[in-house]
Amino acid sequence: MTHTSQTDTVIYPVILPVPPDKRLLSGRKQAEYLSRYARCALKLSAEKRQIRTDIGNLPKDAAGTPLPVDGVYWSVTHKPEYVGGVVSCERTGLDIEKIRPVSEGLFRKISDEHEANLTDDDRLRVFFRYWTSKEAVLKAAGTGLKALSCCKIMQITDDRHLIICFENREWLIEHFRFDGHIASVVKNAGEVKWSWQ
Repeated sequence: MTHTSQTDTVIYPVILPVPPDKRLLSGRKQAEYLSRYARCALKLSAEKRQIRTDIGNLPKDAAGTPLPVDGVYWSVTHKPEYVGGVVSCERTGLDIEKIRPVSEGLFRKISDEHEANLTDDDRLRVFFRYWTSKEAVLKAAGTGLKALSCCKIMQITDDRHLIICFENREWLIEHFRFDGHIASVVKNAGEVKWSWQ
């Protein structure tokens, strides 16, 4: 993977709809297809950022955490209806979830009392905003869900942004809502230009 000497900090998360016939896949076939298709989104993100990359050969460590190549970080996400990908010259993570009913117990698992009291917005919307944000940060940090309880929402800056504290660092998150879903990306100091096709 090589990137240009471009100095801007724009990142381009790309979200692609899964074709209707592929949404009928299940089990391993579905997982394999979605993983491959998410790389199409990743390739588009790289092209928008003017990064040339071999999408077919992106390394991961033994735990499955994406490894940067030539200083370029990458993240993919996939759900039955949509996949996404993003590349960045800084650590990044991307997550998508379909907004659907969840139990109060699950809400309490994802947010402590302080986090729950940061907003009086609809709890379902808050749950998926928090969940995708924390998942994006854990992907960027390369730690996985085992560190979920250490990932804390510190501030909601507006309807599209919030700040998470994790590993003694602040992570700025941007959200994008579309078709009953929410996507969150670690943006840090950069500008985000979402692409939803």
